[in-house]
Formats: sequence, C-alpha cells, structure tokens
Amino acid sequence: MSGHSKWSTIKRKKGAEDAKRGKIFTRIARDLLLAARNGSGDPDSNPALRMAIDKAKAANMPKDNIERAIKKGTGELGGGDVDELTYEAYAPHGIPILIECLTDNRNRTLADIRKIMNRHGGNLAEAGAVSWMFDTKGYIIIDRTKQDPDEVFMLAVDAGAEDVEISDDTFEIYTAATDLHAVSTALSTAGLKIADAQLSQIPKNEIELGPKETVQVMGIIEGLEELDDVQNVYSGLAISDEALAELEAA
Repeated sequence: MSGHSKWSTIKRKKGAEDAKRGKIFTRIARDLLLAARNGSGDPDSNPALRMAIDKAKAANMPKDNIERAIKKGTGELGGGDVDELTYEAYAPHGIPILIECLTDNRNRTLADIRKIMNRHGGNLAEAGAVSWMFDTKGYIIIDRTKQDPDEVFMLAVDAGAEDVEISDDTFEIYTAATDLHAVSTALSTAGLKIADAQLSQIPKNEIELGPKETVQVMGIIEGLEELDDVQNVYSGLAISDEALAELEAA
C-alpha cells in the first residue's frame, strides 16, 4: 500500500495549498448530501454522515452549509437529485484508474473525463475491466505529532485495523470496509485526532514506473481531480522516492 500512501501525501499537500475554499466546500457538501441520502440525517445512527460532518468542520465549513447539504440529502430541500457514477479507465503505461463521480449531468461529466483522457493519453475501459484490481478498505489518517508510533500501532490493531503505515507526517491506518467506523471511533475515544476517515479503493497490486512516466500518469490523475464532478480518483500507480521528489518539486 506504499504507493497509495505516497500518493495520499501528495494529495494532502496539494490540498493544503488548494485554498480554493469554494471547491473544497462543494466536494464536502456532496459527501454530506450523499451520506444523508444513503442513510439518514442523524449522524448518531449514520457513521458515514458523522465522518462527513467531521471533515466539514475540519475544513471550517459554515454550519449553515453543512445543514443545507444534509437537508438536500434527506429531501427536506430541493437540489439533492444527483447520481453516483464510477468510471474505469487506464492511464498511460497501463495504470488502472477508478474515477468516482457525483453529478447532476451525466453527459457533462463523461465529456469532461473523455477530454482529460484524450489530452493525456489515457482511455476509458469497460465496466469491470479495472474495478476487480481494487479492494474497498477503510482508510484513516492521523497527523503525526508527539505520539509514540508503537502505541498508535497497538491501539489501531487492538481496535481492529488490518494495517498501519507510519511516515514522517502521518499514521495511515487501513481497515476492513465494515470496520471503518468502529476503528475510527475507538482511536478517537483513545484521544487520537483523526484528520480523515473514509472508504477508499486500494489497489491489489501496484505498478512502479520511472520518474518521467510517473509524472506523466500523475498529470492525468490531477487533471481528473480538478473536475468539479469528480469526488475521488484511485490508481494502481506505485510512486518511487525518486518520482516523489520530482512530483513535490513540480
């Protein structure tokens, strides 16, 4: 999972400088809407909504915006008529990609994705051609400050985590999809501050390319992530330390 970890680090750093608040809030609002629509408007009985609210608060999203998005999801307000779509594709050099979207206009979304694919040398794939290469896992990020790594590792494992990766900046914790809420709740109760907790698509196998080719693939991934209708992009790309240095310098 190291490639996923390094990729997530890049995304977090770029996200920190992505002070386009409107765009951040738009994506979080869609998370809130979707969680409320698929469950309920009560965060105490809807773990996905609870996590979306926590993410919204961490981004300093206004309370009125949070409540409005939830009410759209429950149907109390109009504007909640959106579709969940997942597109499967290949980036250059055969790297598999999953593109999760939330949209009110399927034709626009598909046209935008095709445009990015054509520009960067990727192509869309048939349904099922790529998804089998990924597993749905719970993914928890804890910012690393003064915590003892061994203690965090044991807390996570005791709570039911499947794997823990430790970097200079974060603890990244992986769980079974059904255990995400229980593990994140246990870690939070133990006093750890959770930066993010979500379901994520983790590649079963990763493909490592040279630095130049990695930068090329990341170009298509970043282009997709810039699209308003795209919520998440997952890739089977393994990022080497050399490629990471080039990406961070870009």
